[in-house]
Amino acid sequence: MFDMFNMMNKLKEVQGKMKEAQDSLQFITVTAESGAGLVKAKVNGLKRVISIDIDESLLNKEDKDMVTDLVVAAVNKAMDEASEKAKDEMKRQTEGLIPNIPGFDLGNLGF
Repeated sequence: MFDMFNMMNKLKEVQGKMKEAQDSLQFITVTAESGAGLVKAKVNGLKRVISIDIDESLLNKEDKDMVTDLVVAAVNKAMDEASEKAKDEMKRQTEGLIPNIPGFDLGNLGF
């Protein structure tokens, strides 16, 4: 028999765990690089750029377009990796709290 009270309690528990998981995303950091390490970008689990490091050897006017492309590549790579880590964290934090319902995937929540 379906126990609505138990299900509501379980949903509240899941809601709390998801809030904890979302709050912890700010502490996940990913660093990615491009150009064999000449450009590095650090991003957190909230998909916010924390820092960008450009090797001094790239800092001249002739290479401006190349530097721009390398920065974009490093940031995009860091964002992709941060998204994957955020999904993994959300999955880990909520594991076992929600029954296996076909079509219900926490990975589609946009983290």
